[in-house]
Amino acid sequence: MLTAEQAWHYQIVPQEDRGDAMHLYVAEGKEDCQYELEALFGKAILLESIDSAIIQKTLGKYYRREQKKSEVGSLSYDGDSNGFLDKLISEAKSLGSSDIHIEVYEERCRVRIRIDGKLVERYVLNAMEYPSLINQIKIKSSLDIAEKRLPQDGRIFFESSAGRFDIRVSVLPTLHGEKVVMRLLSNDATNVDIEKLGFAKDDLETYLEGIRKPNGIILISGPTGSGKTTTLYATLKLLNEESRNIVTIEDPIEYTLEGINQVQLRENIGLDFASALRTFLRQDPDVIMVGEIRDPDTASMAIRASLTGHLVFSTIHTNSAWGTISRLADMGIPPYLVASTMNTTMAQRLVRRLCPHCREKEAMNTSLYPKRFKPFYPVTHQHVAKGCPECHYTGYKGRKAVYEVIPIDQELADNIKEGQFQVDALLKERGIRSLAENAFDLFAQGETSIEEIYPLLLNF
Repeated sequence: MLTAEQAWHYQIVPQEDRGDAMHLYVAEGKEDCQYELEALFGKAILLESIDSAIIQKTLGKYYRREQKKSEVGSLSYDGDSNGFLDKLISEAKSLGSSDIHIEVYEERCRVRIRIDGKLVERYVLNAMEYPSLINQIKIKSSLDIAEKRLPQDGRIFFESSAGRFDIRVSVLPTLHGEKVVMRLLSNDATNVDIEKLGFAKDDLETYLEGIRKPNGIILISGPTGSGKTTTLYATLKLLNEESRNIVTIEDPIEYTLEGINQVQLRENIGLDFASALRTFLRQDPDVIMVGEIRDPDTASMAIRASLTGHLVFSTIHTNSAWGTISRLADMGIPPYLVASTMNTTMAQRLVRRLCPHCREKEAMNTSLYPKRFKPFYPVTHQHVAKGCPECHYTGYKGRKAVYEVIPIDQELADNIKEGQFQVDALLKERGIRSLAENAFDLFAQGETSIEEIYPLLLNF
C-alpha cells in the first residue's frame, strides 16, 4: 500500500484497507498528516496513535530503506506483473538479498526474501493476482507457461540501474499453485577478498600453503548456502595469472571472473561434471574447479585429474573437514588414491555478526550452552542482539565465515591408506582448530551470539 519513503516520511504503518477508507497506525505527535494523506491516497484516512518507538521498530522491519539512493517505487500490485516483478528484483538486490520466495496459499500469496541467511516476509498479494505474476516469471526465464504439473528450472538475465546480474529460477507445483524461488547470483567476483572472509590467521596460512602446491585435490565441505563458492572464487582470484590455465564446471555459474574459462553444467544434453572433467584433461589445464562432487563418477574423475599433475578444487556435503575422507571412501574411491592426492580438506559455515550499533554486553549465562558442551575456556560476559534502525531491528548485520582447515601430511596420509579414520588425537596434537573452537572465539570476542554458534557447539 505504501512506499518505504511514504511510510518513513509520515511515520505511518498500514493496519487495514476497507476499500473506501484506510486504517493506519501513526506515531504519536504526527496526527496532523491526515488531510495530506487523504489527498495522497484519494480516500478517507482513519488514524490510530501508537507509541513512536513501536512505529520506528515496525518501519525498520517491514519498510527497509535501500542501501543505494535509486528509487524502487511503490510495490503495491496494480495488475502490472512485469512492473511489480522488476521492482521486486531491484529492491531485493539493493537490500543484499540472496533469494526471493513467492508462495501461494488458499486465499493469499506472500513474498519472502532471504537476508543474512534468514527469510523475512516482505509482501502479501491476493491469490487472484498470483497466476499473472507466475506467468511473467516463466516468460522472463523461458519456461513453459502451460506446464503447471511438473517442476521447471530456468534463468533470467536481469539488467537495471543496479547493474546486470543472473537469476536462477526454480518452479515447484504445490497444493494451491506453483511456488517460485529466485536465486540472485552476484556476477562480479572482483570484490571477493580471501583476507576478509573470516579465516583465523593460522588457518589462512595453512590454506594458502595448500593452494601453492602444483597438484592435489582441495575439498571444501559444508551445507548449501555456507559460502563455499565464495571461498573458491576468492581462491581462484588469487591463482588467476597469465601463466595459468584455469577451467571450471559449475551449476550455476555464480560469479564471473575474467581470465577463467567457465562452463555451465547442462545435464539434459549430457554435459555433467564427470564428462566435463574428461574434456578438461585434454584442455591443458593447470587448475580445475568442479562445482560439486555429487557422485562416484565425478569423484573418480576429480581424483584422476589431481593424480595427473593438476590442482583440483571442489565442494562436497559433509559435516566436518575430516568427514570428506570417509565420504570419498563411501563413494568407492580406494583409500590409497585419496591418501596420495588429498592436499587440504576444509569445512565451512556462516554465522551472523551482531550489529555493532546496538549489541549489548551482559553477564554470561552458562545455562545457554548445549547440555553436554564444555567451554574451551571461561567466558565471563556475552553480547546479545537487541535491534536498532541500522540493522532493521534484527540485531544482526552481515555474516562471517567460520573455517576448519586440515592439511594432509604424510602421517595423516598413512592413516587414510590403512583405513584409520579416527584421528582426533593427531589433529589435536597438530593444533588444528575445529569449527566449534573458531566459532566459540567469535562468540567470546563479542562478534556473534550464543544462538548463532549453538548448532556448531552441538556437534562438538
